[in-house]
Amino acid sequence: MSPSRAPKNPAAARIVLATRLFAPEVSAGAFRLRALARSLIERSATVRVLTTTPPPTAPTGVEEESAGLEISRFPVLRDAGGNVRGYLQYLSFDIPLVFRLLGNRYDLAVAEAPPTTGIIVAAISALRRRPYAYYAADIWTDGVAAIGAPRFVVSIIRRLEGVTMRHAATVLSISDEVTERIARFGVDRERIATVGNGIDTEIFGPDGAVADDGAPYFVYTGTMSEWQGAEVFIRALPLVRERFPEVRLVFFGQGSAEASLRALASQTVPDAVAFGGVVAPERSAEWIRGAVGALVSIAPGLGYDFARPTKTYAAAACGTPVVFAGSDVSSGGRLVQEHALGIHVSFTPESVAAAMLGLLGEHGTAQAAEERRVRAAWIEGNASLRAVGDAAADAVLRPLG
Repeated sequence: MSPSRAPKNPAAARIVLATRLFAPEVSAGAFRLRALARSLIERSATVRVLTTTPPPTAPTGVEEESAGLEISRFPVLRDAGGNVRGYLQYLSFDIPLVFRLLGNRYDLAVAEAPPTTGIIVAAISALRRRPYAYYAADIWTDGVAAIGAPRFVVSIIRRLEGVTMRHAATVLSISDEVTERIARFGVDRERIATVGNGIDTEIFGPDGAVADDGAPYFVYTGTMSEWQGAEVFIRALPLVRERFPEVRLVFFGQGSAEASLRALASQTVPDAVAFGGVVAPERSAEWIRGAVGALVSIAPGLGYDFARPTKTYAAAACGTPVVFAGSDVSSGGRLVQEHALGIHVSFTPESVAAAMLGLLGEHGTAQAAEERRVRAAWIEGNASLRAVGDAAADAVLRPLG
């Protein structure tokens, strides 16, 4: 953008967020974008969110628009689970987005994944001589490769992702590992802002209502996808129940692997695994607080060892220990181990079962209670979503200065 077109006061800029996910939908991306919007508004910017009509499963009664924030919604195609996931689903958001962007005046746009959305924001912003930022919570090229997509699809996504990030005024990254992968696309490192990942500690914290399942349980929250491999926890449960026959697993969320997880549970441990669907964050926090441990996994060998799932932060913020199943080089596993957020184990049922048994043996002790307080305090000081939103807002506004 030429200096003559820049707003006199960059902080008073008009910002457009283009995202298929926004509150009240329950997802890490929706939480991040809401935090960014709030921080931009606190810096006197005005924010218009171009997003989708939420599915019936989304929580109701969530406050949306406020001073400085306007939300424009448009219906899209969703898969059977209510997700905007799949080529047709993405296009149902991206094609109307062209006209929605052309119909809005803005000083800077922020694009959330997928790269197809990013490339549209890049093209319209170039046409209007406006800068844009791209929020890279992960690398989509790795994701489509991990699920076995055809080579030509992986090649197309890689090209779109690279072009989108190389032409962005700012690329927002959630971790050092993601930053390194962004740089491999030829993105100028000075344009990459590593803002971190976090959780809303006003919702996810050690104090508050606690769910009671009537028996000890472990909880899995959030997306259930192929590359996460949550089936390892179901396979571990029979080994755990040899010593603690009343222990259960509770899953909240949805995803492409949910059907296979349900089938495996019914075959392996009937009546010992519950699937609660998508619930409000406040309800999720209640179940996390009451759990013996929270379950997080990254299947090795699929190119996602760099990921640090948000469910890790949610669990630790509530004080609940994490059982992280992944490879030895897993970034999320290192996070858990280095900051005493729980236990990092190899991706096998036997290793997972041993960790679960260890937590069951310690559950309810004074030492376990103290460790819960320490975990929650670490998250509050190092991974609050407010701090992430502030860092992202500063980075987004910088090109307008």
